[in-house]
Amino acid sequence: MPALACCVDAAVSPQPYAFSGWDSVLPASPPSHNTSSVASASAVPAVWSPAHSALLYRVDGWGAPYFTVNSNGNVSVRPYGPDTLAHQEIDLLKIVKNASAPKTLGGLGLQLPLIIRFPDVLKHRLESLQCAFDFAIESQGYQAHYQGVYPVKCNQNKFVVEDIVKFGSGFRFGLEAGSKPELLLAMSSLCNGSPEALLVCNGFKDAEYISLALVARKLHLNTVIVLEQEEELDTVIEISKKLEVRPIIGARAKLRTKHSGHFGSTSGEKGKFGLTTMQILRVVKKLHDHDMLDCLQLLHFHIGSQIPSTSLLADGVGEAAQIYCELVRLGACMKVIDIGGGLGIDYDGSKSQDSDSSVGYSLQDYASAVVQAVRLVCDRKGVKHPVICSESGRAIVSHHSILVFEAVSTSSHDAPQISSHGLQYFLERLTDDALSDYRNLSSAAIHNEYDTCLLYAEQLKQRCVDQFKEGSLGMEQLAAVDALCELVSNAIGVSDSVRTYHVNLSIFTSIPDFWGISQLFPIIPIHRLDERPAVRGILSDLTCDSDGKIDKFIGGESSLPLHELEGNRGVNGDGGASYYLGMFLGGAYEEAIGGVHNLFGGPSVVQVSLREGPHGFAVTHAILGPSCGDVLRLMQHEPELMFETLKHRVEEFSSSDGGSSSMALINGLACSFNNMPYLAAASSCSLTAAGINGYYCCDDEDYAAAAADTVTAEDEQWSYCVA
Repeated sequence: MPALACCVDAAVSPQPYAFSGWDSVLPASPPSHNTSSVASASAVPAVWSPAHSALLYRVDGWGAPYFTVNSNGNVSVRPYGPDTLAHQEIDLLKIVKNASAPKTLGGLGLQLPLIIRFPDVLKHRLESLQCAFDFAIESQGYQAHYQGVYPVKCNQNKFVVEDIVKFGSGFRFGLEAGSKPELLLAMSSLCNGSPEALLVCNGFKDAEYISLALVARKLHLNTVIVLEQEEELDTVIEISKKLEVRPIIGARAKLRTKHSGHFGSTSGEKGKFGLTTMQILRVVKKLHDHDMLDCLQLLHFHIGSQIPSTSLLADGVGEAAQIYCELVRLGACMKVIDIGGGLGIDYDGSKSQDSDSSVGYSLQDYASAVVQAVRLVCDRKGVKHPVICSESGRAIVSHHSILVFEAVSTSSHDAPQISSHGLQYFLERLTDDALSDYRNLSSAAIHNEYDTCLLYAEQLKQRCVDQFKEGSLGMEQLAAVDALCELVSNAIGVSDSVRTYHVNLSIFTSIPDFWGISQLFPIIPIHRLDERPAVRGILSDLTCDSDGKIDKFIGGESSLPLHELEGNRGVNGDGGASYYLGMFLGGAYEEAIGGVHNLFGGPSVVQVSLREGPHGFAVTHAILGPSCGDVLRLMQHEPELMFETLKHRVEEFSSSDGGSSSMALINGLACSFNNMPYLAAASSCSLTAAGINGYYCCDDEDYAAAAADTVTAEDEQWSYCVA
C-alpha cells in the first residue's frame, strides 16, 4: 500500500512536503456522504430512455395533457390535449431551430430568449373549461348556463386576448378589466365577440373609468360595473343619469371563507377588495331610494388564486350563494353569480392540496363543485338558478406559452490538481499552527477519520486566509490550499458538485414571480432527454444582481438535473451545440409583471399553430424582442440623440484613421442600438466581427428582414445602419 505509506511518512516526517495525490490517498467514503448525484448507482438504469427523463422531470404530472417527451428525446407539444394524434405532436426543438436559424438558412433570424405561444392549446383550454361546466350543469339538472370571462390582467397581449374572444364567441365568453387601459382593450376586443359576452369591470374606479364603462353600455356591450368600494355607487348613479344610461351593477362581497396560502391574502373579511355585508345592505338601500334596485344584477367574490381543494371552494361558493339569495329576497334583480378566479393549475405535478404549487382536483371536479354548491343553496331558498360566471385566467393561459432560453456556460468543475513541487512551495510559507493542521489532516486521512479530515482542512484553510490578509501568503499559496481542501472534500465525497449554469435570460424580466413571490415553474431541458443527465445545477441569469438566479425547483429540489454542455458554449467560445431549457406553465402574469432590470427587455415571440407540412406546424406570428434602443426609450432616454452624440465622438477621435474606419464604427454603434440586449455569439458582434478594417457593417436588408414582423409604418429605422 505505497500510497498509504506515503501518507504515513508525510504525517510523521519533519519535512512533510512529499505528501501529494490526496484524491488517491484518501479511502473511498461510505455512500451516505455523497448526496449530490442525480441518482444513486443502484437506481440508474443501464440504458437511459426518454421515459426515464419524463419520470425524472415529472412531465406526465404537470405537463399532462399538453406536453410529453418524444422518442427523439425532445419535448413535444400536444395542441389538442388528449385528442392529439401522434402525427399532430409538435417537436419543440424544431420550432426553436426554425425561429433562431438565420434567414439565409430558411429560419426567422430571431434571437433567444423566446416565448412560443400555441393558440391551439389556448383554444383547447377554453373549450375544456366550458365543457366541464356544461357537463356539470347537465348532469345535476342545473337550470341556468355558464359563461366565463377572461381577466386580461393575466396576459394582456393582443394576440392572446383576440384569440380568446374569437375562440370563446360560440359560448358567450367575455372579458374582465381591472383598469382604464384594460377596459379600453376589452371594449374594442369585444366588438368582435358575442353580443351576450360579459364585460366585467372590476378594480378601483374613478369618474373616467365609470364613464368608459357606461359608454360601453351605450355601445351595446354587456357591461357590468362591479362595486369594489361603497362610494363608487354615488359616481355610478350620478354619471349614468348624465349619460342617460341604465347601468348594470354588480357588488363584490367580502366572504368569511379564506384559504391560508399566499394567494389567499386577498380574501376574507380583511381582504383588499369588496364590500362587507353591512356595506352591501347600504348599497341595496341607496339603489332602492334612487329607483335603481333592478340595476343590481351580479354578485362577485374571490376566494383567492390557486384554491387548493374543492372542499374550500364549495365552502366559499356556498357562502356567496347565500348572499345572492338574500339579495334576491331584498328585491334586487339578480341574474349572475361571478365566482371570480381561483381555478388552480398543477405546477409541480403532485396533485397536492397542501402546496401553493399544486391543486388537488381536476377541471371537472372544480366545475362540479361550483354547480353543486350554488344549486343546493338556491334550491333550499327557492331561488331561480343564476348564470354562473368565472374569471379563470391562470387556468386558461398558463399552458399555452413556453419560455425557451439557452445555457451559455457553466461554472468550471475541473478536478483540482496540486503537484509535489507546488505543495512544497505552499508548505514552506505556512506558520507553525498551519503546518500542525496539515500534519493532523494527514494523520486523520490515514485513519479514515472523515469528520476529523474535514475539521483540519477547514482550519488549515482559515489560517491560510488569515495569512493572506496579513500579506504573508501569496495568491499562489492561497490557490494551493483551496485545491488541497477541494481534493479532501472530493475524496471523502462531501464536495458540493452542484454547478451554476449561466443562462441567457433575465429572471426579473421573464420569470418575475419566482423572484417576487417564490412561485415555482417547471423548468427542464427541451432536448437530449434520451441521455441521462450527469450533473445537477442551478441557473444564474445575466443581471448584475445576486437575486438573479433560480435555486429552487418543483418537487422541493434545490438543484436541477442537467446535461454537460457540449463544447464551449460561452458567447466567446467555439460554438458547441446549443443547450436549450424551457420554462413551462408561465403564460399567466409573467409577461405583464416583468420589468427591465439592467435594461434587459422582453423575449422574442413566435405564435405556432398546427399545420400540414414537413414540420407539422406553421409560425403565424414572429416578433423580435425589444432592442437596446427600445428599452432605453422606456427609461426616457432618446436613443437617436445618444447615437448622434456617439457618432460625433467617433468622428472627432477617429479622424486620423481614415473615413472607412469611422464609418464602420458608426455602423457598428447603430447596430448595437438595434440589437437585443441579450448575449449573442461572438461572430455576430456588430463592433468586432470581420468586415471593413476589422469592423462589421450592418446590412440594412438583414436588419429589416429580422425586424419585419415588429416594425410598423410609424416606427423609425436607423438610417445609418448601411453597408
